[in-house]
Amino acid sequence: MSMSKTEVAWMTLVVRTTSDPMGLVGSVKNAVWSIDKDQPISDIQTMEQILARSVAQPRVLTFLFGTFASLALILALGGIYAVMSYSAAQRTHEIGIRVALGAQQKDVLKLVLGQGMGLTSLGVIIGLAGAFALTRVISSFLFGVTATDPTTFLSVSALLFGVALLASYIPARRATKVDPLVALRYE
Repeated sequence: MSMSKTEVAWMTLVVRTTSDPMGLVGSVKNAVWSIDKDQPISDIQTMEQILARSVAQPRVLTFLFGTFASLALILALGGIYAVMSYSAAQRTHEIGIRVALGAQQKDVLKLVLGQGMGLTSLGVIIGLAGAFALTRVISSFLFGVTATDPTTFLSVSALLFGVALLASYIPARRATKVDPLVALRYE
């Protein structure tokens, strides 16, 4: 069975060279035209250009996901800090009484940090449960890692605990500086 020229929609010619590939374009065109002078030649690219174009969209999506994840982490840091600062300020009277009764700075620090880390633990547990529930959905978006990769889950959880610890530590340190006399007059 023979095919006419109109039945072939397109063809690709790959040339391997050790020199500059774009410098050989004229020679390759002449070689093709020596076989068929009516053969159109277009879309000449190097393999680097083809590879760059094939990974451009995944690279942009990865950058966007990373940017949004970083933004979410910064918002979480600010949110935890605000909640813990507010909570410590609301408990100024209680903290003042504890200090007046002999509580040490480390006790006040543990009190405020314990509250922050307790809330964080609850949030991480709920987040891990949600992530495990959605593994089937996200598995098609992953490359080189499974949807239930324990290293990823542990490292993200550790990062969130670290951020929460930092965000809780600043209000906790401020709470250790409470003067019992001022706190007892605070209403």
